[in-house]
Amino acid sequence: MNYTGIVIGLITFLTIGLFHPLVIKAEYYLGKKSWWLFLLAGIITLIASLMVENLYASIILGVVSFSSFWSILEIFEQFKRVKKGWFPMNPKRKHEYE
Repeated sequence: MNYTGIVIGLITFLTIGLFHPLVIKAEYYLGKKSWWLFLLAGIITLIASLMVENLYASIILGVVSFSSFWSILEIFEQFKRVKKGWFPMNPKRKHEYE
């Protein structure tokens, strides 16, 4: 049997599951300005994905890269969700939500 698809699917699922709380925490502690951290992580892992010879490592780095890029959009969406009251607002940055 070939388990490659299942392994990559599981890793993709876990990566997406990891990035969801990362976006929430990043928006809470750093606000919208945290988008550039996800951009930097995405670029670094994209380049690493191109450089690595191991197929599994390259795929995992590619998944992390594009999850990072998607998280840029999610940071701004999370900001909107906080404004709607769906998620807690950081009281130290209350002025950003007014």
